[in-house]
Amino acid sequence: MIRKNFNDPELQAHIDGLHKDEMAVFVMADGLFRGALFHGTRFVNQMRAQHNLGILETMVLGQASLCGALMIPTMKGREHLTFRYDTNGPAAGFSVEADSTGYVRGYLLQNPIPISSPLENWDLAPFFGPGTLSVSRFPEGAKEPQTGTVEIQHKNIAKDLTWYFQQSEQIHSAFNTSIKFDTKGRVIGAGGLFLQSMPTFGVEEELILRAEAAFNAAPSFGDWFSEKGDLEDIIFGLFREFNPSIALLRDIRFDCPCSKEHYLQAIRGMNPSELKDIKENGPDPLEIICHNCGSVYHLPTAEI
Repeated sequence: MIRKNFNDPELQAHIDGLHKDEMAVFVMADGLFRGALFHGTRFVNQMRAQHNLGILETMVLGQASLCGALMIPTMKGREHLTFRYDTNGPAAGFSVEADSTGYVRGYLLQNPIPISSPLENWDLAPFFGPGTLSVSRFPEGAKEPQTGTVEIQHKNIAKDLTWYFQQSEQIHSAFNTSIKFDTKGRVIGAGGLFLQSMPTFGVEEELILRAEAAFNAAPSFGDWFSEKGDLEDIIFGLFREFNPSIALLRDIRFDCPCSKEHYLQAIRGMNPSELKDIKENGPDPLEIICHNCGSVYHLPTAEI
């Protein structure tokens, strides 16, 4: 991926003053629950810069990408997944990929999102119509993905992903994401929380309800991280009655494994007639745009 800069010294100074982007993976209640809290302010800003997104577009893809990141702790071994939202509303949906190595990438199905009037709040429901949510997991070595699909219920990305886990994977789970913009429309705080009961232990319903109540008492993560809040205060504050412990801290980044060489190899693998047509009729250099990260590659036909 060709990383793009924010080109905003004031925003950069604010971000530099925050705690680093990081995910804390934790367990609690003697291993009956696992969770993850992700500070993703830089993550969302990098995503926005890569795709040159407006405010509404940043909110949609930002929340989707934060949810994708929060699913990384659910992966086994070397695995990656695709998280899709397909609707007939103005926003159409998105596709987000997350990999167990810690990178997330993705794109909007409609960019820019058409709007008929100025935004009055951050409720995204009016931009999503009826549709489906799907998660496709690609375990290491598997020839075919394992895909689950549910009908969209809430037109709220985090709530619908919670619904997916309950219906498709039959696991009590919860997701919550938040992005804060300043008065100039810049992302100054972003993050998300994930919590899941471990089904093999048969967690009692009463304990699940108490954990759910603690989860729902979380502050706005956009506000929290924009004010230099850290991960531990939220985990040990919200879930103190469950004796949480942080299992590991890990870096999560908006990144993409694309490269100029990757696209060169792909084009070189085309059939001879197509290569001849590129040489004789195509522009020189070819311009290739990665839809997952917005990187632009220029490939001289002499190199092809």
